[in-house]
Amino acid sequence: MRAWIARRPAWVVDLVLAVFVTAVQVQSLGIPLGAEPVSRPVTDLGGSAYALLAASGAALVLRRRLPVTVFLLTGALSLVYFALDFPDRLSCLALFVATYTLTAHGDGRRPVQIATLGTVVLALGWLIAAADVRPDAAIGWVFFRIGATVVSLTLGTSMRSRRIIAADAQLRADLAERHREEEARARVDAERLRIAREVHDTVAHAITIINVQSGVTAHILDKRPEQARETLRIIEETSSRALREMRTILGVLTGDDRREPAPGLDRLDGLVAVARDAGLDVVVDHDPARASLPSAVDSAAFRIVQESMTNVIRHVGPTTVRVHVDQGDEELRVRVTDAGAGAVRHTDGTGRGIIGMRERCALLGGELSAGPRPQGGFEVLARLPLPPVGVHS
Repeated sequence: MRAWIARRPAWVVDLVLAVFVTAVQVQSLGIPLGAEPVSRPVTDLGGSAYALLAASGAALVLRRRLPVTVFLLTGALSLVYFALDFPDRLSCLALFVATYTLTAHGDGRRPVQIATLGTVVLALGWLIAAADVRPDAAIGWVFFRIGATVVSLTLGTSMRSRRIIAADAQLRADLAERHREEEARARVDAERLRIAREVHDTVAHAITIINVQSGVTAHILDKRPEQARETLRIIEETSSRALREMRTILGVLTGDDRREPAPGLDRLDGLVAVARDAGLDVVVDHDPARASLPSAVDSAAFRIVQESMTNVIRHVGPTTVRVHVDQGDEELRVRVTDAGAGAVRHTDGTGRGIIGMRERCALLGGELSAGPRPQGGFEVLARLPLPPVGVHS
């Protein structure tokens, strides 16, 4: 039965209910009940009792479309019915259904207020109509009507509250699900951004070194074959290192647990050696004996130095580069400066590589500045906060 109701339109259900209630109300007029008041016969006034009960039952067809109207109509018909002194029987069944519908399916507090006020008016009207009821015990029917209407109102209000609570719970669940989806999407975007930075830093550095060394090789291949052989070796090592790092980065996407840890400042010497092979005169001020760094900070510092050197090779060419790494108690400061060259570097610190360095610093709560120096050359300065000693990852 419940499945049949769920599959049918609401008006079909209401039509069936209206027919059923009408039939029950009209049929009940022919079944006398005990202890009921002495009243007007149902056949008086041209069968008006049947017409009033049929009209109130038929009004239930519109109970969900016009709940206020149906409640007021059934209430008015009930007052007229009892003012004409017709018997109780099951004459208020349609009113009870209309009261429940108004309070259960109405929006806001107005339907409950209307139902409450209407119940008070009905109770007063019924009591006035029963002022001279005989026998005295028959007054119980009046109180039964009042009580049943109050119960219908209470059940409808309770159902409405449950519906509102369920709707709120569903809304909270939808919001929580949307929030989880947004968080998951944000994590995916953050991971994509991190991988993009790693790819940029790895590929840009390797391609820049290979470009410089291949240019040197083409220039000296015939004149100094031994030096050309050395530059080819550097190209081979650089490309192999880049491929290893790319496989490491791709391991994140494929879920390969065998990938190597992210590079840190412990590989600074190798980075400097490659930069020197590319023609830079690199001076490093770094004390590797200091306390170990958190892996995220260590990797970010290495990538900042790597990207800074890549930019020098790409934009300036052979020059002097100074790398200063200062590990304090509260922050790690990384400064990379170059002396510049005859050509002027065409950058204002807003290139893709510098944006990536700034993003790395921002993710760790730090900051990065990059720009030309007054005395010539370019400077990159990164400040990366360090957690208290003992909580490093």
